[in-house]
Amino acid sequence: MDTGDVTAREAVAPPPAPAAPEPALRIRGVRKMYRRSDGESVPAVDDTTLDIHEGEVLVLLGASGCGKSTFLRCIAGLEKPDAGSIESRGKILSSAEGGVFVPPEQRDISMIFQSYALWPHMTIFKNVAYPLTTGHHKGLTREQIRERVMDVLEMMGIAHLAEQHPAQISGGQQQRVALARALVKDSGIVLFDEPLSNVDARVRDQLRVEIREMQKRLGFTAVYVTHDQEEAIGMADRIAVIDHGVVAHVATPREVYLKPANLRVARFIGKLNEVEGTITAVRDDGSITVATALGEIEAATGQDGLHTGQEIAAVWRPDRTVLNAADDGGNCWPGTVRTSEFYGSFTDSRITLGGQELEVMHWATGDVPLETGSSVRLSVAPSDVRVLVR
Repeated sequence: MDTGDVTAREAVAPPPAPAAPEPALRIRGVRKMYRRSDGESVPAVDDTTLDIHEGEVLVLLGASGCGKSTFLRCIAGLEKPDAGSIESRGKILSSAEGGVFVPPEQRDISMIFQSYALWPHMTIFKNVAYPLTTGHHKGLTREQIRERVMDVLEMMGIAHLAEQHPAQISGGQQQRVALARALVKDSGIVLFDEPLSNVDARVRDQLRVEIREMQKRLGFTAVYVTHDQEEAIGMADRIAVIDHGVVAHVATPREVYLKPANLRVARFIGKLNEVEGTITAVRDDGSITVATALGEIEAATGQDGLHTGQEIAAVWRPDRTVLNAADDGGNCWPGTVRTSEFYGSFTDSRITLGGQELEVMHWATGDVPLETGSSVRLSVAPSDVRVLVR
């Protein structure tokens, strides 16, 4: 046996790992400035870098005026970024440094607006058909256009409205028309700019489910803008929290809710119990002890870079607080009921203790509101507490 051959075979390097899949959108260092009424220029989108994966629903979540709609308009080509680049499936859509800007009609992207943006003088059929008469769809025959339009109207359950005008149908039906118009192009990417803000709660819940089902069925990539935390959590594969033009946290809805990156994100995503204190111990496993007015609080996780002596906030969600649990010696305090309100599917109580007020949510329809002034005991598991810099 030739040992040299064996050595050579053993020295052969393993095959390279498969390359990561190309994102549907690759955004690098995008900035968009706008001029305020006082003449000062401020960033609406500030040095944003983000990969949006093929086939996912990424929700841009933030308060009104935080820059999320401007960011969406940059992706669509309705705004020209002042810096950075946007690339889709290997094609550069905009590059401020490279002098590239592809106009919106030449991008494989559809957009649904908050206002529906339907032409009142056109029938529903003609509104939906319009994208097929422009750009690279211009070569379609009349019969091909009709077939595609009727297919998408059937899919949206509004084929019977084809010859109606927008003023003759309801707000929910108008939103379905706007969605049909976005889908008729068979674009790989669909942008949603707060599309459900103008419909009532019942229709909004129904359309939310329909949009998610449609996205799963057709497989397009969706970027969805909203300021509604509940809507974001229900719609998203991932949430990008936007704060003053900056992406503050990108993660799954569960991680953003339970392990927010910082205190601003934590306060924005749902209700929050927040107790100020000072770190007295940081352990190798990531657990933390905090000295507070309530006594020591144990937390399983915290923001990166924490150290002893640091002024912080120990935070957890009201639905993670347990009432009248056995006192096992940790994260357990006596308190007094200030208010207790029944909301049908849950009861919301506010408890005062040591000059602090904490909120407790009980997810049980049979709960009876606690009596004001009654004594209770609160506890929260260390695994539900997170330590964040103030």
